[in-house]
Amino acid sequence: MTPRSPDDPIRRVPFSFRRTGLIAQNTLREAARQRLFNFLLFLSLALVLGARWFRDFNFGAPELKFLADCGFGAMAFFGAALTVAATAQLVFSEIENRTALTLLAKPVWRAEFILGKFAGIAALAGVFCLLLTGLLAAVLFWREGQLMREYPDNFAQGRVVSYGMVALAGLMQWLKLSVLAAFSLLVASFAQTQLFTVVTGFFILVICHLQYLAQDAYTRGGAWLGRIVAGGIAAVFPNFQVFTLADSLNAADAPPWWHVLRVGVYAWAYVAVACGLAVYSFRHREI
Repeated sequence: MTPRSPDDPIRRVPFSFRRTGLIAQNTLREAARQRLFNFLLFLSLALVLGARWFRDFNFGAPELKFLADCGFGAMAFFGAALTVAATAQLVFSEIENRTALTLLAKPVWRAEFILGKFAGIAALAGVFCLLLTGLLAAVLFWREGQLMREYPDNFAQGRVVSYGMVALAGLMQWLKLSVLAAFSLLVASFAQTQLFTVVTGFFILVICHLQYLAQDAYTRGGAWLGRIVAGGIAAVFPNFQVFTLADSLNAADAPPWWHVLRVGVYAWAYVAVACGLAVYSFRHREI
């Protein structure tokens, strides 16, 4: 299917958030039916629950902090796998089954299709993070209660875990997965195979996690070319280290609200740019 010409009457149909929402709902419904979602969710839940029984391997870290690290580690790893794989599968299944061709033959903008897909995948990541954050908070609350009865002297001031920080950490994980979904969708908008999208999505994930190291190394090296390259990488790819605002379980270490807001703006700015480029790329793609 070639891109529509400016004279096509379908193009004169105004953009509709309602149609975008319907595409997002269908995307979320299709994603929830996938075995991959159920499998990764089961693994994540098992790891969060199982962390209580292999806490002896925490190498001296406080037990509650170890449980939280296991939970958010599972959320980050399996959430990234779910986001990249679901994005690739949902987009290419629409193309290979010709349902995208049928849908776009109706008065539906390609921008509505792309933005609907992103909204559905972001909602999927949100459900995933919400379930795991809720389960992790329940495990921490239960174990903290046990420790308070066993070691009352260590909890003279009451509970030590800030569940607001746990919720903030879950929110940061969701923002990070939303950015990853937008970049994966950008790749899927022009890629020819699902495998290429998945591999590139994980490659982007690694770059986003490690780009600050390359930037620091080139800055210390002093070479002007290295600084230019590092600056270009930092501008193109988001730095996922900025989402680590809630490493501590102590309410005293909570970041100020304006810092949380700045991180949110940072994330959605990258989402907006990536989705905009995905719409532009998909509009020029033959289906």
